[in-house]
Amino acid sequence: MAKTYRNQGEENSMLSEESHQDRKARARQLNPAIKDHTFASDNMKQNVRVQENVAECQSLKSMPSCTVFGEPPDISVSLLTGGSDRPYVFGLVTSLVSKGATLDLIGSDELDFADFRGEPRVNFLNLRGSLRLDVNILRKVLRVLTYYARLIRYAVASKPRIFHILWNNRFELFDRTLLMLYYRLLRKRIVFTVHNVNADRRDFRDTRINRFTLRIQYRLAHHIFVHTEKMKLELIEEFGLQPARVTVIPFGINNAVPNTSLTPADAKRRLGLRNDERAILFFGRIAPYKGLEYLIAAFRQVLDRQKNYRLLIAGRPDRCEEYWRSIRQGISEDAQTGHILLKAEFIPDDETEVYFKAADVLVLPYREIYQSGVLFLGHSFGLPVLAADVGSLKDEIVEGKTGFTFRTEDPADLVRAIEQYFASNLYAALNCRRREIRDDATKRHSWDVVGQMTMSIYADLLRRPSPQKLLNRDVSSSASLDVNTPS
Repeated sequence: MAKTYRNQGEENSMLSEESHQDRKARARQLNPAIKDHTFASDNMKQNVRVQENVAECQSLKSMPSCTVFGEPPDISVSLLTGGSDRPYVFGLVTSLVSKGATLDLIGSDELDFADFRGEPRVNFLNLRGSLRLDVNILRKVLRVLTYYARLIRYAVASKPRIFHILWNNRFELFDRTLLMLYYRLLRKRIVFTVHNVNADRRDFRDTRINRFTLRIQYRLAHHIFVHTEKMKLELIEEFGLQPARVTVIPFGINNAVPNTSLTPADAKRRLGLRNDERAILFFGRIAPYKGLEYLIAAFRQVLDRQKNYRLLIAGRPDRCEEYWRSIRQGISEDAQTGHILLKAEFIPDDETEVYFKAADVLVLPYREIYQSGVLFLGHSFGLPVLAADVGSLKDEIVEGKTGFTFRTEDPADLVRAIEQYFASNLYAALNCRRREIRDDATKRHSWDVVGQMTMSIYADLLRRPSPQKLLNRDVSSSASLDVNTPS
C-alpha cells in the first residue's frame, strides 16, 4: 500500500512587516536595480530575468526584513523520482519547500527521509517500495508492475497540476511514450529534469528506437531542465526543441550525505591507510562508460615509480556483469597486496564521508558523460578532482585550484595528471584548500538558486506570479508610493 505521512500545510507568510518609511527607503535602494533587458532570443530573456530575480532575492535576505503585499503563489507539485537519487531529491525537496511549494514526493524505501516526516508541505507516497536486488526475477517484475499500477491510479486522483519528472522508471520506453501521453490527457503540466540527454549513446548502445522515444518524451514535456549549456544545445540540435522550453540550472551541491567532524587522518586510519600514503578515490556506480580500466592502468604505472600510492574503489557494479568480471580478475592481485582497497557494493550515506575524507584526490576517468554528481559530491567534501576532458566536466575544474584534467581513454595522460597533482601546491596545502573548494562549490551550485529558478518555471506554467515577481511588483509599488507622496 502507498505510505502517506504528510498532510498539506497552510501557507506561511514570506517576509515580516516593516514600517512604511522603511519600505520607501528600501524601495529607493532597490528600484534602480530592477531591470528588464531585451534580447533577440526569448529564452535568453527568460534566463536573464530569472537570474536577476534570484540575485535580488538573495540581496534581500541580508536585510533585516521586507514586506511582500501579495500572497505567495499556491504551487503544488508531484515530484516523480523513479525511486532513487537520494542526494538530488533531498536537495531539491528542501529548496522547493523553503520557497513555499507543496509536494507529493513519489518515491521508494530509499527516499523515506526522516527529515521530511514532520514537514507539512511534503506528502511522501512510497509507491515504489523496496529496491533490493537480492530477490528473484519474478519478484522484481511483480514489484515493478505493482508500482506502475499504483502510479497510474495516483495520477488520476492527484491534485497537483505540475508533474515534475526527475528520473524515468524501469520501463523506459513506456515512460517516454504512453505514460507521458497519459499525463497529458490528464491535463498535467510536465516538467522534466534531464540528467542525461541520451544515456544509451553514453553507454555505447544507442538505437533508432531509443532516439525516437526520447524525441517523443522531450516533445511532450512542457519544460525541461538541464545542467549544462552543452546539454541544452544537444536537445535543440538533435531533438528539435525550442530554446525557450529548456532552462539550464546548476547541479545542486550535496547537502544530504552527512559531513561530520571526522578528520582526514581519522578517516585514513579507519580504512587502514597511513598518513603518508597517497590515496586515489574512484567512487560511485561502476559501468563501462566510467572508464575504470584506464584508472587502474594509470595507477599501476605510478605505483611502479612510487610505492606509497593506494587506489580506493567504492561502488556497486551496475548491470555490467562481463565488464565487472574482467575488472575484478585484473585487480585481484593488487587487492590481495592491499594496493587496491575494493568495496564493490552500495555505499550508504553514513559511510560515504569516510572515503572522501580518507582520499587525497578523486578521479573521474570517464569515457562519456554529460555531468557527474560524484564530482559535486567530492567538492562538497572539499576534495580536489582529476577529471577526463569529456562532457562538461572541464567546466567545473579550475586547473591547479580545484583539480586537473586529462585526455579521456589515455592512461599515460592520467599518469601525468596524477603526478602533477601530487607535486602541486594544491596537494601540499590540501588541509587548507579543502574549505576553499567546498565554499566555492556551495556558492556556485546553491540549491537556493535551483529552487528559485524551478519555482519561476512552475509559476510560468501555471500562469501565476512567482515569489520573485511578487517581490519585484511590491518593491515597485513601494517606489511609486514614494514618488507620488508629497514631501
